[in-house]
Amino acid sequence: MSRRLTKRFLTPVDEYKCPLSEETQAIAEVELRETESSRCQALDALRNWMEQNPKFLAVRMDAAYLLRYLRTKKFSVPMAQEAIERYILLRQSWGIAFNQLDYMLPLMTEIIDLGYIFVSPYKDKMGRRVVIYRPGVFDPYKYTNQDMCRVMATCYETLMEDEETQVRGLVHYADGSGVSFPHLTLFTPKEAVRIVKNGERTIPLRHKEIYGVNVHPTIKFALDFGMGLISEKIRKRVKLYTSIEDVEIDKKLLPQEYGGVMPMKEMIQLWKAELATKRDILLLNDKISVRLEMYSEAAREGAISALRAGANTCAGADAVGDAMRGLTGNFRKLEVD
Repeated sequence: MSRRLTKRFLTPVDEYKCPLSEETQAIAEVELRETESSRCQALDALRNWMEQNPKFLAVRMDAAYLLRYLRTKKFSVPMAQEAIERYILLRQSWGIAFNQLDYMLPLMTEIIDLGYIFVSPYKDKMGRRVVIYRPGVFDPYKYTNQDMCRVMATCYETLMEDEETQVRGLVHYADGSGVSFPHLTLFTPKEAVRIVKNGERTIPLRHKEIYGVNVHPTIKFALDFGMGLISEKIRKRVKLYTSIEDVEIDKKLLPQEYGGVMPMKEMIQLWKAELATKRDILLLNDKISVRLEMYSEAAREGAISALRAGANTCAGADAVGDAMRGLTGNFRKLEVD
């Protein structure tokens, strides 16, 4: 086989042993239609597709990696296929903004220590992790939009590796204090649109509750613009408040500065310890790649419509897709929760 056609498997096909608690397995079956049988069939289908798909150059084949896509798409194999291509293409095309996700780099450590984004060590009553955002501490004159994307991607990629989070989803808490117009100029309108849309449809995470507080009136137009880009389902999960005291969330989940018990600095240190446990696998993900020349310019730029099933994917454009349709056709295309 020529070097051009050689495919690298960064992680091997493993024999999956479910690490989920019994309670989480029950949630997965009810909400995601995940059973031992559906999981086994879906993993086999995805792996066969990835082995035959000429667009992939280097891929992870371990179950924990593939399951994040299957769970987000409720075990619809065709939708998971599209999600895998879309996410790998997004990371590869946008370069440094989604690569070198190393929390130990001085710039990354600096932004994390500011408390721009971190995850609470506590879980809510539904067993979900709580991501805390403080965009106002991000200096738009000192840092770039790439720095912002990398720190956020490091957080999300770390959470994606946790199978309990893959099933149960996330809660988001954002404090808009200090955010002003210069923050909005970090991205062009076109970039902002694609970031918001890909945040919902491409990143394989389940967003269950979103709380926002201290949104300054001068940037409300930007918030309204963003809300218009997300689905009605997600919009219904967004709750905005004018004061921290009014936010309807268990305050114990939050830092002491927001009514909780644990000081923010201590939470951030615990989060950095968690980042350390996933650092190697996040850096390995930089090697995952596709053949960019086989995608349209719109797809490479992150246009959501450019990679819909049948539009420009292997599943709709080549003989491999024809062969795979028979294999994956029995998986119903389900609405994603």
